[in-house]
This record gives sequence, C-alpha cells and structure tokens, in this order.
Amino acid sequence: MILRREIALIASLIRKGSTRRTMDIDFVRKQFPAFEQAALQGQAFFENAGGSYTCRQVIDRLFRFYTEHKVQPYAPYAASQVAGAEMDEARSRMAALLGVGAQDVSFGPSTTQNTYVLAQAFRKFLKPGEKIIVTNQDHEANSGPWRRLVDEGIEVLEWQIDPATGHLDPTALEERLDENVRLVCFPHCSNVVGEINPVTEITALAHAAGAFVCVDGVSYAPHGLPNVGELGPDIYLFSAYKTYGPHQGIMVINPALAELLPNQAHYFNADVPYKRFTPAGPDHAQVAACAGMVDYFEALAAHHGATETKGAAMGTFVHDLMRQREIALLQPLLDAVKDRNDIRLLGPSAAEDRAPTVALALGRAAEPVAKQLAELGIMAGGGDFYAVRALNAMGVDPSEGVLRLSFTHYTDQSEVTALIEALDRVL
Repeated sequence: MILRREIALIASLIRKGSTRRTMDIDFVRKQFPAFEQAALQGQAFFENAGGSYTCRQVIDRLFRFYTEHKVQPYAPYAASQVAGAEMDEARSRMAALLGVGAQDVSFGPSTTQNTYVLAQAFRKFLKPGEKIIVTNQDHEANSGPWRRLVDEGIEVLEWQIDPATGHLDPTALEERLDENVRLVCFPHCSNVVGEINPVTEITALAHAAGAFVCVDGVSYAPHGLPNVGELGPDIYLFSAYKTYGPHQGIMVINPALAELLPNQAHYFNADVPYKRFTPAGPDHAQVAACAGMVDYFEALAAHHGATETKGAAMGTFVHDLMRQREIALLQPLLDAVKDRNDIRLLGPSAAEDRAPTVALALGRAAEPVAKQLAELGIMAGGGDFYAVRALNAMGVDPSEGVLRLSFTHYTDQSEVTALIEALDRVL
C-alpha cells in the first residue's frame, strides 16, 4: 500500500521551498484556459510529457493572427507587415530568453523533422570514417536520424546507459571520444528515465575532443527553458507544443556550425541563418504565436516579483521558480513508488535529479492500467513512448511498455494527492 504520510509530505515540502519563492498556483492556472473547460473538470492531467496545455497568451496570439492578418508576411501592405513583425518578434524574444542571438533560432514543424533536416546537413558535411556518438537513452527522434547515416559510411557509436539505473556516465563517453568523432548527440533528460544530464560537463568533454554537440531538450524545456548560451551545446532542440505553445519545433544552432553545414533550404535563402535549416515555408501563425510563450514567462516573472522581467535573466528566474515547485510536488510521488517490490521506478528517486516525468515498469502491459487510472480521473499514458532502445537496455519489454506519469509546474497539489491515491487502487 502507498503510505498516506507521503501525501502529507507534499505540503511540507512546498513550505520548505518557500524560503526562496512560492509559486502562486491560482495565478498560474488562470493562464491556462484548459482548467476552465467543463469537459476537463475532475480530470487530473499527467501526460504532459506528450504535450502540455497551451497558455492563454499563445492562444490569443494565434487567434489574432488567423483573424486579423492571415496573409503572406513581409509584403508592403499593412496587414502583411504586422504578420512579419509578429514572426520576427517571436524569434527575437525567444532568442533573448534562451541567451542566444536572434539569427541562431529556427522554427520547424516538429523536433523530429528538425533533427532529420540536421542529419541531412551532416550527411553532406561528414566524411566516411568519421564518427557520431548517440545514446540509447534518447527518444528515437534524437537517435534514429543520426543512426541512418551509417548508410553514408559514417560510423555511429552508442553511448550506453547503465541497465539498472538508466544513467549516462560521462566517463563512458570520454572513453569513446577520439579525433574522428565529429558529433555527440544526447538528451538533456530522457522521456522515460527522467534523469537530468549534465549538459555543460558533457559538452566540454566533446568540445575538448573536437566534436560538436546536439542536445535534445524536448523533455527538459517544459520544466524551465535553459540559458542555452551558457550551457554551451552547438545545437539545442525542443518542442513548443510541450512548452505551453503551438505545434512547432524550435532549434538553436551555433552560428559557426551553421555556416559550416550545407544549406538545406532554397538556394536563395542560404545567406539567412534562420532559414538555412527550414526546407519548407514556415507555419506563419504558429511561429508568431510562439511569442505568447515568452509573454507567459514574463507574466510569471512579473507576478512573482522578479527583478528582471525580460530576457535570459527573466528566463532563469522562471526556470528556478518552476523547478522549485516541481521538485516539491515530485518527491512524495517518488517516495510512494520507489520501494514497492511489485513495480520498478525508472531513473533517480531524488526529485532534484530528474524531471517530473515518472516511468513505472509494471511487469505487465501498462496501457490497461492507464485506462484504469482514466476511470479514476487520472489522465496518463502507457506504452514505449518512442524510447524503445532505452526500455530494451533496461530490460523492460517495449510491448508491455511503462506507465508514464508526467506533470509540470501548473499541476495542483490536490492532483498529485489524487494520483497517489489512484495508484494505490490500481497497482
């Protein structure tokens, strides 16, 4: 049985965290129209890793674009000028939040497609015999496109996780690095293991060996957008639709690397950095709506008394605010499942070491259990979540999959309590 004392710990952990800054959850949830919808009342959302609710600021911008200036942008007439200006605003403000230049940020239809485009660029850039290192901790989107370059004579090495813990050991990477390794690809955190990888340390190891670094930030970004400029990878990718925004993939590419890689867009766009890796025309409305994500972060910062309410400093404040709340909510859930002998928690049992994406191997098919939870008002998922290699490596049958419970800063304490009680009934 899950101990009821674990539920009580939620409130105490939040109180302990209040020595820094306590998040105003009522203010937060008012920014998300989903919480006002009758159809979602009584339903606690724990599949945020598959896609978050969208904040009001994004919805307002998307609606305005479609209703007021859904025209081809950058033409000389007024509506077109506004449309183009809103797209430029999204790029420049997102870049400022991420601590990079506006020309370094590109949009695309999804992170998976962005990665495929990048892989095609590297296909022409790399020479036969050169190497790429990938992991088996990744979502397939940051592994499969690179692995396919084997067909081009590129050697692909696998940096493997510990089969018991799912941990990626930087020492094991260091042993694989040599002068022929040109690219190292790994996740900021895995979408099933959840452990937060030390991006700066790993990047420094790869750079010292002369390799570029590509980080999949999809599973980390919803829990606080990082200062990519300070982290230091050459490529950082994440998905706006998992970060309170529209269905877009966002990628940051170091300008020095971008110049080295062959253009993947129309030849006449080769000299525009943010267009070089966007083969098709962008989704104008969704790009523009991404500024709403920054609107939301700025509103959070201002409401909670941040000294800086714009740019990277604001982003760091919001990042820490989100992480503080998530850690407080997550630890009781981890404590409730980590010592059970009938299930297996994948990844760390300490909340500060991971994102609030909790995968449980049940020793049986997970999807029917997710259905049972749905009947109790808990929205969660069961399956392999495109992390087949990670599950295989940890001895989890992908056909059974895992029960994945994922939340963000907007999750209410009462919802975590309801989740723990529901798990007690179905496990």
